[in-house]
Amino acid sequence: MTILRQPTRAGVRDAAAKIADILPSSPLMIRQINGLDVAFKMESLQPIGAFKLRGAWHRLTALCDESRSHGVVAFSSGNHAQGVAWAARRLGIAATIVMPSDAPAAKLSATMAMGAEVVRYDRATESREKIAAHLAHARGAMLVPSFDDPWVIEGQGSAGVEAAAQMAAAGLSAPVRVIVPCGGGGLAAGIALALPGAEVVTVEPEGWDDMRRSLEAGWIEPVGPDAPPTACDALQTTRVAERTFDVLSRRGATGVAVSEAEIAAAQRWALRHLRAVVEPGGAVALAAVLAKHVAVVPGTLVLVSGGNVDPAAYAKVLAA
Repeated sequence: MTILRQPTRAGVRDAAAKIADILPSSPLMIRQINGLDVAFKMESLQPIGAFKLRGAWHRLTALCDESRSHGVVAFSSGNHAQGVAWAARRLGIAATIVMPSDAPAAKLSATMAMGAEVVRYDRATESREKIAAHLAHARGAMLVPSFDDPWVIEGQGSAGVEAAAQMAAAGLSAPVRVIVPCGGGGLAAGIALALPGAEVVTVEPEGWDDMRRSLEAGWIEPVGPDAPPTACDALQTTRVAERTFDVLSRRGATGVAVSEAEIAAAQRWALRHLRAVVEPGGAVALAAVLAKHVAVVPGTLVLVSGGNVDPAAYAKVLAA
């Protein structure tokens, strides 16, 4: 019987040490909401504009020399794509990324600029998982999923290790409630492992809140075929993974959904109060706080997960 490796808290700490060796901690900003200090972990200010390089670095550095020589394949609308491309370039590994034809131009160009080969697909009619699996098999390459991988989950959790240390250094209490953007759940699961004493709340766009529904049901509920359009390209995951769901359900995590209007309002708030450009998917946790879907308590930590905006779409948000 084969026992599959599972993500662990020890693995998260190993990932945090790896990241600390190559990058400074992303900033932690403190702002008051409803009279209470709230900590914002600014993953939008990472070198690739998102937290995804954490999981990519932990995963790719764990590959043996032979695996590295065959390259890696990933699928992503843009942030995981850039994370894998960034890590692969630093490690001298060939990377191929399967990206949707409607991926934001800025994410596409940034991924290609880091030397990755990009294979496009139609999000509505084709399966990115099947395309990536076929490419990996044909090339003998390692498939690097965006969330359904123990190393990737552990790597994303390194953000929680950093944030807890930064909050302590700032004189704040330890994280009590952590509010996390959620697509497939890799970041949220990693945070849950990193901060076992904190309540974890996942946030998704309305109609794409399969993690929320899954946690409430006690089993995985996929996104329905009639899911509405959303500006959150990074969170359009149609089904969460067994690994991420298992970690979050065991930890008693809960979830909420936010509207497109609430997400846009959070983007504008981030620019005014955090002086930060934040993409829609990166702003959902902030949106949940501002819209009072999640109450602020002492020790609240909010993950601002990405800042790779489409310029035209962002201009419309700011003009509203």
